[in-house]
Amino acid sequence: MNIEALKQKLEQEEKKLVSELNDLGRQDPDNPEHWEVTAPEGEADNDFNDEIADRLEDMENGDAVRTTLEQRLGEVGSALERITNNTYGTCEAGDHPIEEDRLEANPAARTCKAHMEAPGEQETI
Repeated sequence: MNIEALKQKLEQEEKKLVSELNDLGRQDPDNPEHWEVTAPEGEADNDFNDEIADRLEDMENGDAVRTTLEQRLGEVGSALERITNNTYGTCEAGDHPIEEDRLEANPAARTCKAHMEAPGEQETI
């Protein structure tokens, strides 16, 4: 297994996730693992209520995306920590190696194929 190549993939994904989160808003100064979605800039609409409703909907959609991106960023960060701690590639549930093809598909995987979560609750790939 080429851990260095997987580490590079994780670092690239981490940069991309941070960039996407920064596009949605700004990092919370009190909680650096959390971003605050900011209202998108737009042209003033003649109907102020419609403009407010549109902006609120955009913020709600952004919040859902933010949550997903933050979760994945946490998974990637945990995988990078496991590389640093020399525990990367070991199944957290069974304490045995995670299959190489699984790590290629999802470098942040925490478990082997046998210990993947139930359908519908699987790790983000």
